[in-house]
This record gives sequence, C-alpha cells and structure tokens, in this order.
Amino acid sequence: MAGVRVIAALGTGIAVVVIVWVIGSGLIASNSATPAAVAGAPRLIEQAEGAGLEHVYDGDFDYVVGGGVAVVDCNADELPDLYVAGGIRPASLFVNRSTTRGVLRFERVANPTTDLEAVTGAYPVDLDSDGQADLAVLRRGENVLLRGVADCRYERANEAWSFDGGDEWTAAFSARWERGAAWPTLAFGNYLDGASADNDRQCHDNVLLRPAGASGYGPPEGLSPGWCTLSMLFSDWDRSGRRDLRVSNDRHYYSDYSAGQEQLWRIDPGVAPREYTDADGWQTVRVWGMGIASHDVTGDGHPDYYLTSQGDNKLQALADGPDGPRFADVALERGVTAHRPYAGDTEMPSTAWHGEFDDVNNDGWMDLFVAKGNVESQLDHAARDPSNLLLGQPDGTFVEAGMEAGLADFGRARGAAVVDLNGDGLLDLVVVDRRENVRLYRNDGSGTAGQPVGMGNWLAVRLMQPAPNRDAIGAWIEVHAGGQTQLREMTVGGGHAGGQLGPVHFGLGGVEAAEVRVTWPDGEAGSWQPVPANQIIEISR
Repeated sequence: MAGVRVIAALGTGIAVVVIVWVIGSGLIASNSATPAAVAGAPRLIEQAEGAGLEHVYDGDFDYVVGGGVAVVDCNADELPDLYVAGGIRPASLFVNRSTTRGVLRFERVANPTTDLEAVTGAYPVDLDSDGQADLAVLRRGENVLLRGVADCRYERANEAWSFDGGDEWTAAFSARWERGAAWPTLAFGNYLDGASADNDRQCHDNVLLRPAGASGYGPPEGLSPGWCTLSMLFSDWDRSGRRDLRVSNDRHYYSDYSAGQEQLWRIDPGVAPREYTDADGWQTVRVWGMGIASHDVTGDGHPDYYLTSQGDNKLQALADGPDGPRFADVALERGVTAHRPYAGDTEMPSTAWHGEFDDVNNDGWMDLFVAKGNVESQLDHAARDPSNLLLGQPDGTFVEAGMEAGLADFGRARGAAVVDLNGDGLLDLVVVDRRENVRLYRNDGSGTAGQPVGMGNWLAVRLMQPAPNRDAIGAWIEVHAGGQTQLREMTVGGGHAGGQLGPVHFGLGGVEAAEVRVTWPDGEAGSWQPVPANQIIEISR
C-alpha cells in the first residue's frame, strides 16, 4: 500500500489529506488539456538585504572554488532553510521566517556547531534515517557530519558515526544507498594538492566511505586517480538500479599528456570501485569542470548531464542507449552552450559554476539556471559575466532570458539554489557570490515588484519510505499532465558545492490536474494516481 498526503495547497491552510491506493493499477484517464504556450521569463527581484540574508563567502586562493548552499527544512515548518558556506568566515545557518505565500524573511541562528570556518559547501541528507535531515559539511581541512537533532539544532557526529573527515581541500559530495545497507555510501571530491610536485596531476585522490554495520562508517577507500574534482553525482545513468558515480574535474591542474578527464566510476555493492574506460564505451572529455546538473532533457527515459565549465558547457546524452556509457554532446543543438555572456563582456569566454534544472515559469517545459562569475581576475575570461536563465521550449531547445528575468548583475557567482522559499508555487533563487553578499531573488512571476502574480500551475512531490533511506534517494518521479510526462531522479550531490533535500517541483502550465507515479529505489513501481495542481504532496510507501 502507499499513500498521498497533501501538505499544503495554494489558497488553503495547511491540510492533511491521505489518499491510499493499491500498487499495480494502470494509467488512469489523462487530463486532455495541454500545457499553455511556452511562458516568458518570470520577474526575479533581488532582496537579500531586506530579507535579513546577510552573508559573504570570502577568502583568498583557497576559496576561489566552493561557496555552496544547502537547502533543507530543519524545523519541519514546510519552509526551506539555508546553510551557506563562508570560506574564511563562519558558515551561516539561516532559518526561514517567511510568510507562507508572502514576504521573504530569514533569521541567522548562531551556534558554534554550525558556525564552522573553512567551509566550502554542504549537502543535506538523512544519514541515520531518523527523519531529521543531517548535513555533510565540506571544508578546506576536516569534513564534518552534522547530525540534525530538531528545530534547526545540530551536533557533530564524526566520532559517533566513525567518520574520517580527512584533511584535504574538499569541494564535492554525493550519496547513495546500497540495497540492504542501513547507511548511505558517501563520496567526497577533493581538489588541489598544494604539496604535489607532479606537473601532470596536482590533485588529491577522492574518497568513498561505505557503511560498516549499523553504527557508522568504515575507513575511506581511495578513488584514484583524482583529477581535482569540483562536482560529483551518484546517478542511474543506464536505469539499471546500480547508480554509478559521475565526477567532474578541473583540467587546469592536470596536463593533456596525462590520463586526466571527466570520470564515471562503477560502484557495485561490496566490490572495489572500477573506473569506466574506452573499452566500456567511455569517451575522454576534458573541461574546466565546475558542476553537474542532471535531467532527462532528450526524453529517452535516461538522465542527461549538463557539465559547467569555462567557455562552452556540455550537455551529455546517451549516444547508443544504456548498453554502455557512451555519451554525445548535444549542448549546441539544444542551445545551452552559454559560452559567452549575454551582457557585460560579451566578446569574452564565460565561466560557469552551479547548474540546475527546474521550471521557473511553471509552463511545463524544464528550464536551466547557470551561475556565472570570473574565477578571480582572469583577463582572458569575462569579468562582467551574468548568470544565465535558459528557458525550455516545446521543441527541446532553450532560449536565454537572464536579462528579461533581472539576472544581469556581475557578481562572481559560485553555488546557488532554485527553490520555492515561501510556498507560493513560484521558484525563487539563492546565489552565493564570491566576496559579496549572498543574492536572494524572489520570483514575482508575471507581476510587478512586490505584487507577485502566478505563472502556470504546479505540483511539488515529496517521497517518504520506511528506514533506511527515508527520503527515497534513488527513486524516480513521473508526472503526466497535458499529454506529456516529466521524469525526475531523486539524487544527493551534483551542482557546485551544495544541494537540496525537499519536495521536487513540477511546472504544469495550463493543466489543473496530473497523474503521478513513483519508481522506488529498489525498482518497484507504484501506480499512476490523480492529483490536483497547486499543492505540495507527500507520497509514502
């Protein structure tokens, strides 16, 4: 049996409505309406200072990368809270005090446990499956696992969970559950090794930590060679249920004469990790790898991967089906190379960091946000380099709308999050800039500043299953509406130094109802179920 619980519906108070169904029924009759014509850019209004979100990611060379933000509801009030990396400054936990469907407000909660220095990023994940999200905190030095207690309180858990946090320069993370394991397998991506004398590879190895029984973790396993990693993601690229590890690396610190490249590691339970090679179909790709975003852009039922870099960015799609990991770059034909700024230094190559797919205008076509910013003062790359908002089109291409949306600022962006911060169904935007205050963009839809007007219908889906892996990481959510089906994979990782744990957003355009189906992490598929639009629902197993 499984159930749908309505958490909140637009225009109503908080509701708890449970609908129970039996797994195995077929697809019900679809709403015959189609999504409205593709929508334009939403109006994004920057208001960090007025919302109380005052924080700077700072530091010299050791913090030119990183600057991530973790998005997690740490007090169970259905409003996402923010944990922001600080570099040489303390990291900051901001509790969301926004009015539901109203004004954005945040309150910084000072605590020595969370106010860590040397933090490059963080990811939320319920490691001990107690129903309270924890934080994997990445640092220039020892990484720290923070156990979520309640009401946005955390406690250090390295010792209790036998976790070796290392002493490297870490900027990437991902997690997955292996079948039968009480704890997730964790991957940490490490960056530059300043003591290395190897001109062909100046990088620390990455590490994998697997659970050791019911109490925590065993010793780290090296993922060698590492090529200065800035993003990694466990993802089921071939829909086998195995969930291998994609790794994106910065070619600045390895030579073209070395074996340096993007990587894919096969991770089988109880078996040493194995790097895919050309014998498996893997092709050498070398980019200034900053971030990974995943979504089924091509509609073949498999995730595609957007790799941010300097100059042109890549969109990798399976070239020959799931029999082998051979990918083709379809970024140019889809219009997402984003290789030069649309404003500012328009003749210079661009520098991209965090990428994220989501439907910011709720028209039913997936969009893509890309955080942009010069590394520091590189003269051969754009100094004035605004972030991109690429709007999805019905034909599968994307068009630039950053200027129309209000994103044409020239801060040196790093990490970011596209997330509904006040429960109004419009996705807002948090951007962490290097050495400048965090930017907070409220999505006012098609309205004017301070007078938001919705754009299209929407649905947000949260999953819940019995422990372990209560948030069903590794599941797939399908939403069928208006004659098309959207497919999202539940993952922890990717982006640039930060990620989210919370309801998954779907834009529905003009459609007022949808059918939803979940394929759970072990491969069991639920039935299609009808759900009205404009609400947050929880699907429990």
